[in-house]
Amino acid sequence: MNNVNFLKGKDFLKLLDLSGDEIGALIDLAADFKEKKKKGISHKLCEGKNIALIFEKTSTRTRCSFEVAAYDLGMHVTYLDPTASQIGKKESIADTARVLSSIYDGIEYRGFGQEIVEDLAKYSAVPVWNGLTNEFHPTQILADFLTIKERFGKLRGIKLVYMGDARYNMGNSLMVGCAKMGMDFVACAPKKYFPDQSLVDKCKEISKNSGGSINLEDNVAKALKGADVVYTDVWVSMGEPDEVWEERIRELSPYQVNSAAMSIAGKSAVFMHCLPAFHDLKTKIGAEINAKFGINEMEVTDEVFESEQSIVFEEAENRMHTIKAVMAATL
Repeated sequence: MNNVNFLKGKDFLKLLDLSGDEIGALIDLAADFKEKKKKGISHKLCEGKNIALIFEKTSTRTRCSFEVAAYDLGMHVTYLDPTASQIGKKESIADTARVLSSIYDGIEYRGFGQEIVEDLAKYSAVPVWNGLTNEFHPTQILADFLTIKERFGKLRGIKLVYMGDARYNMGNSLMVGCAKMGMDFVACAPKKYFPDQSLVDKCKEISKNSGGSINLEDNVAKALKGADVVYTDVWVSMGEPDEVWEERIRELSPYQVNSAAMSIAGKSAVFMHCLPAFHDLKTKIGAEINAKFGINEMEVTDEVFESEQSIVFEEAENRMHTIKAVMAATL
């Protein structure tokens, strides 16, 4: 664990800001932290530091991962939920950043527009970490890539197919991450659900140097052929109006990850999902959607979710290890 703080003082806002080598170093550091935690080896490298977690959008995995990672590193945490912060309401983003960075050693933000976390970083005197915005979800991608590397022993040359609505944070961030790490990324969706063309062009340019590739495909069979990783996410994101459910279900159902889709990818392929997933009726929203539209599963079937090819819970655990790496490297 030599030179752990190789990003000291830097923000972690989106993977576009990092080199492939820096992303790889964060993944390696996370793997080292994971091994130490499994063996019970203390690694309180940030003892006595304090961090603030701003959550304008609530979360299970992100909050728990940041808090446990901080405690493992010896830090103290203040959690600010949507009702506990005045950011953008009574106090400007700039003022919030200047106040919090005078008290804390690091600030996490999970919420809405990317411009908010970028502004926080602009005015903050301490590192700012993106826990999720509408446009990017970089800590999730680090966890995904650690999980993929654990399974396949490499990242370069891995084919990852993202099924469904690829216009927002997960589609964007996976595409950027794959471009940076020399992976082959395919967004498989109706054309209206493809990522923004300017970001696609940027990722294609990055891929020229990394040895990866970026492709957009509306044909499921063509997209999934030879896939190592089949990835999906919910069809309606937090904060979107209920009215979009009917349209998304109608247009994205052909892109559901089911046994037929996984059979095209092959037995060696794995299934991934950033969670939560609508794969059964055991949630309030799942039951409501069933009552309205008569479907039991959405973006992934329960059969695939619970199959041996599914590595979603290994992926979820790795959120904590990779977030720990981000905090240690920047602090």
